[in-house]
Amino acid sequence: MDVGTAEPGTEVPRAPRLIVLHALAAGIDFERYFRWRRARDGDPFFVRFPGFGSGLFTGTAAGARELFRAPVDTLEPPRPNPIEPLVGTASLILASGERHRRDRALLAPAFHGARIRAYGEIIRDSVLEEIEGGTGQAWRPGVRIDSRAAARAITLRVILEAVFGVDGHERRAEYTGAVGEFLNAFSGPLMLVPLLRHGLFGQAPWDRFVAARARLDRLILDDIAHRRTATGRLSTDILGMLLSTSYDDGTAITDDDLCEQLRTLLVAGHETTATTLVWALFHLHREPATLARLRAELRAAGPEAGPVELARLPYLDAVCQETLRLHPAVPIVVRRLTAPYTLRGVELAAGDTMGVAVPLLHSDPQVWPDAQRFQPERFLDRKYGPFEFAPFGGGHRRCVGASLADYELRIALATIVTRVRLRLAPRYANGRAPMSVPHNIATGPHRPIPFVVESDLHHEDVC
Repeated sequence: MDVGTAEPGTEVPRAPRLIVLHALAAGIDFERYFRWRRARDGDPFFVRFPGFGSGLFTGTAAGARELFRAPVDTLEPPRPNPIEPLVGTASLILASGERHRRDRALLAPAFHGARIRAYGEIIRDSVLEEIEGGTGQAWRPGVRIDSRAAARAITLRVILEAVFGVDGHERRAEYTGAVGEFLNAFSGPLMLVPLLRHGLFGQAPWDRFVAARARLDRLILDDIAHRRTATGRLSTDILGMLLSTSYDDGTAITDDDLCEQLRTLLVAGHETTATTLVWALFHLHREPATLARLRAELRAAGPEAGPVELARLPYLDAVCQETLRLHPAVPIVVRRLTAPYTLRGVELAAGDTMGVAVPLLHSDPQVWPDAQRFQPERFLDRKYGPFEFAPFGGGHRRCVGASLADYELRIALATIVTRVRLRLAPRYANGRAPMSVPHNIATGPHRPIPFVVESDLHHEDVC
């Protein structure tokens, strides 16, 4: 991508020359790098990554408005794309034009309100199973909990049952092992350096990733084949719904395309929510007054409150929104232009890339006073527009599963804080928050955040 031209009276942003050093700085601490670039170069600014070209980034509400309102027929996902090996070329994330419209229309009904609300019991039961020792020790006083591992186990259990109807331990274990191997095989270098995506007699990292992907795809394709031939069973999960739905022209989705859509849901549908759940627990246990206020709201709702009632609680909502503000799981929204466009006064050509740096958008001092502070009350005081607060992206490509992610986060968080009393490990109880680094399709804490169980609240008053 060439550096764009500026409208009269507008200065052309500088493009960094030491590309590798900039890429390393971004990889070490993505959010700090973006803040440094804004402080040094203003808004907008160019970012370059080896193998992926350049992009013009903005972190203001005005810039987000321009990008999200750009003509739909002039936008497509950038290629090459760092996550393409994970999700596949048929994935909704990478589709464009008419293909994107058709696939989104096919998938969107699976994430409408009534269907999402039906997953409430699945979410709560998944949390309770983990607390009772689902993937390790039961959460009893004195036990040390790896919050990242626990959150991943909870959200993967939810997505397996919601998408595939998997509730048996044997099949779930097969998927859990395959998904874990698949995600672990896609290392940071493979994601950021396309030149490494070549085999070497079956021994290269790329060979191991391809083998892991094939293992996961076999499980998914087996389930698809089984469902296509099954009779007499009414399936309420997402796979069943997609198999009973067709495109506008009456044709059905192919098995290979459906496999990539389902793989996308598996990857994006559990890693992002798990990361946000970890951050929510982290901040709550560094802010005793905030945790006490949340528990008071949950106690007032009563022990019989169902998932739908819990999801409507205003302070629980505010805590989740504030977590997403500080820690958007997918921190950049990127579009490739198929026609000329002007972003923040910089004229871009067809083939150029533009994006929103969501951490900057969520810390714009004109919108978010004291932006580095965890303060859920800000979401009780006012409502923020889609160009000020965009944890799931925006425009016609906003995350199709946003409603499920929001709902799952609320129910999982409420269930944990009403069932157990946790304590952050000393190194995390004070001081700076851990750095957020790329983890496959999302970003999250660069190391696990451990908690120690202090007590079981199931048999005592919540306080």
